[in-house]
Amino acid sequence: MKILRHFASFLAVSIGVTAAPASAQDADLSYEAYMQTLIAQARAEGVSESTLRRMTEGLTPNDRVIRLDRGQPGTPTRRGYPELAPYLRTHVNSVRINRGREIYRAYPTLLSQIEREYGVPGEIIVAIFGHETSYGTIKGGFDMSRSLSTLAWEGRRRDLFASEWIALMKVADKGYSRSTLVGSWAGAFGNPQFLPSVYLRLAVDGDGDGRADIFNNRADTFASIANYFRAAGWRPGQPWGVKASVPPGFNVDAYKGELVAQVCPRVHERHSQWKTVREWRELGVQPQVPLGDTVMTSLFQPDGPGTRAWLLTSNYRAILEYNCSNYYGMSVGLLADEIAR
Repeated sequence: MKILRHFASFLAVSIGVTAAPASAQDADLSYEAYMQTLIAQARAEGVSESTLRRMTEGLTPNDRVIRLDRGQPGTPTRRGYPELAPYLRTHVNSVRINRGREIYRAYPTLLSQIEREYGVPGEIIVAIFGHETSYGTIKGGFDMSRSLSTLAWEGRRRDLFASEWIALMKVADKGYSRSTLVGSWAGAFGNPQFLPSVYLRLAVDGDGDGRADIFNNRADTFASIANYFRAAGWRPGQPWGVKASVPPGFNVDAYKGELVAQVCPRVHERHSQWKTVREWRELGVQPQVPLGDTVMTSLFQPDGPGTRAWLLTSNYRAILEYNCSNYYGMSVGLLADEIAR
């Protein structure tokens, strides 16, 4: 399972948050003093006193969280990309496929209802569930109030983590206990590994019981993942991509994309120009699964000439909204295909 290790840093880039010029420690502001300012902000935004008391009782900074945050890799170099195939062998393996099929077949009615409402296929939903928390078995054990307040106090990405801590207080105000609100060190929690702000924006009640419980409720988990994809622009009726055959000697680099992506440029620079399926066919590139002639696609051959290639639709971009990594995007798509097979 891959908990959303890069989600917080990706989100910080995608919403334009910049690091504070100095940390709280540099300004000689103690954690306790900083927490009083954070609590005051949460109180001003309507969080109840009872929630603030129970979510901050005995709170201390977590040095391990600071070490993990500072240990994150920096900007990648341009020395090339690791091969995709070994990653896929690890992340799209028989254990994950078989468990995904069990879950997919156990909820046919629920997943069909969600697909009708949100337009997102059940196999994509289950694949995300599998990748993020190994189908709900590995969700992280960090006290979210402690982790997020520590990261906000530390100061490198204060605006992001301060707002996420306040969002967490609003989630707690819905009746969730502190012992329930645990997750990854960087702030993602629940079966789909949402940040608190994402929970407030996109988590939905999938079974009509009045709560969006993404911690233990499968209906709420599945509907919330589907809602995330709908918000990310998923187009119903299209696959995420299909395997394609490329003629010998075909120069993929001759069709490299010309636009520079504002977010995750090294992810998107590996994709070709967007062309219709008909245009790719005229160049000798053939989809191995039926795909409409007018569908816009991007050619992706990650491991170089003579290796596997895919035509990716805009729905692949929706997967990248969840985690901006071609390795993640491809493994989610291929796992989904295997689950539905």
